[in-house]
Amino acid sequence: MINVTLKQFRYFDALARFGHFGRAAEACAISQPALSAQIKELEAMLGAPLVERTARKIHLTTLGEDFLQRARKILADVEEMSELARSAEGPLKGALRIGVIPTIAPYLLPTIIKRLSGHLPDLDLLPRESITQSLIADLLESRLDFVVAALPISEPALREFALFDEEFVLVRPIKDAQKPVPSPSKLQEMKLLLLEEGHCFRDQALSFCEMRPSDPSLVMEGSSLATLVQMVDAGLGVTVIPEMAVPLETKAAGLDVARFARNQPKRTIGMVWRKTSPLSKQFMEIGAVIRQASQTRQIPEASPERPLPRAPR
Repeated sequence: MINVTLKQFRYFDALARFGHFGRAAEACAISQPALSAQIKELEAMLGAPLVERTARKIHLTTLGEDFLQRARKILADVEEMSELARSAEGPLKGALRIGVIPTIAPYLLPTIIKRLSGHLPDLDLLPRESITQSLIADLLESRLDFVVAALPISEPALREFALFDEEFVLVRPIKDAQKPVPSPSKLQEMKLLLLEEGHCFRDQALSFCEMRPSDPSLVMEGSSLATLVQMVDAGLGVTVIPEMAVPLETKAAGLDVARFARNQPKRTIGMVWRKTSPLSKQFMEIGAVIRQASQTRQIPEASPERPLPRAPR
């Protein structure tokens, strides 16, 4: 009988994710020799190597690939058993792992943490910011409890819970403030600054502008909304950002921020979690708190025909 421990499953999962003993050990909060010893012990019990070791990176053997799939299924089942126990205890407490995409995290996450800490004081919130694809992969592997992202995700194993809708706004140089707000077709003729590939907001902006990723009008791809806004202030072009980013990103820049006159582009922000999670009821209650928190965002009001107030220089 092979007596593999959950700890060894977790160590091997980390090693497979990072492909490196040092980074996996750091993620598991143990020393590299200790993690290496656990993997060697695991291989000895199985009677065959799980990884091929090279100077720079490890590679899983065929046995390692098969073992990884089974290990992750076991870890996911154990996590759901833990959630089942938590769901019977009343209000949530303990660690709660939240994934948030970069075009939401800086603007809404502080408010979410403050509100949830007030409603659930025994909760230990562990947020992680990354692009949608990475967060969903971690959610499916039970490394996150839920994700706040733009919907739809359209993953059969996940449940989606809509929180609120949010419009996109145009950010342009202050010298263009008196010009009409351009239509999507006019934006195609302008120098447009967008997020780099991997960000779902980039795809949403391209869809509104009816543009392809290879369009020559895209003069820059940034890693953050802050970078894009700074480049607009430097006169490199215009950009589109979500409404929640306006107060923070345009606070100190000499910019004009305006709504689109017709067919305002928008996105739906929501929560996503595994359909099999026993904490579904609690997550919906958390969703109600987040929805309420979103309503306190300090965002300038304007009619579709009138630009938003100019950001101060």
